[in-house]
Amino acid sequence: MSTTSAFAKAGAEGRAALIGYLPAGFPDVKVGTAALKTMVAAGCDVIELGLPYSDPVMDGPVIQAAAQQALDQGTRTTDALRIVEAIAADAPTVVMTYWNPVERYGVDRFARDLASVGGAGLVTPDITPDYGREWIDAADACDLDKVFLVAPSSTSERIVMTTAACRGFVYATAVMGVTGARETASALAAPLVERVKRLRPLGSDLPVAVGLGISTGAQAKDVAQYADGVIVGSAFVRVLQQHASDPKEGLKALARLTEELAEGVRR
Repeated sequence: MSTTSAFAKAGAEGRAALIGYLPAGFPDVKVGTAALKTMVAAGCDVIELGLPYSDPVMDGPVIQAAAQQALDQGTRTTDALRIVEAIAADAPTVVMTYWNPVERYGVDRFARDLASVGGAGLVTPDITPDYGREWIDAADACDLDKVFLVAPSSTSERIVMTTAACRGFVYATAVMGVTGARETASALAAPLVERVKRLRPLGSDLPVAVGLGISTGAQAKDVAQYADGVIVGSAFVRVLQQHASDPKEGLKALARLTEELAEGVRR
């Protein structure tokens, strides 16, 4: 299932799409899968499933700890694919992954296997289109979304190149730095989204989703005024970490946070 349908549905309702992130296998495969389904039922339009990796250079301490927990429990690429298969029918699901695990798995094989379980595509934070030709070709062959990142520091030339290569949506990182919930949304986000929309291919309506730092309904509301999608990760992870001893309460708290964020993108 492509993310395009989720953005189109949200746009038809006059709102931004809510994209929820969790690492695969956190806090374990069973509870993590239930958590993802809870997030969809409570208002997430798209799921971003992180593939745990030992050197997550873009991620802050909250997500790093969660990914390490998943790795310590033996979560591997094949487990992530099974999780995608379990939730893809409920919501479009993209895998966020650093490049090394895909390369080790086999690029063409990864694309085929992801497509076969219903995955929508990949978010690739550490490769850019000019260095991602192998993935672009494999994704195109399997009709998968290609989600590349732009940042406040991106030049106009790189934004043009990146948006031309994206399919599904473009990921606009709202802050300079690693992931993590913040008290206020970055002042750099709105100008970046405006630049991306102005520089994307002529006639394109490629959605622009903003991530990094969003943790409350009020922040989601602010970002939804100018972005097509609102991406939330660390806040969801933290809820499960805070309820590690009681997964049932953790799922309830996760549902409440998702509902708050979903209300925010609808205001």
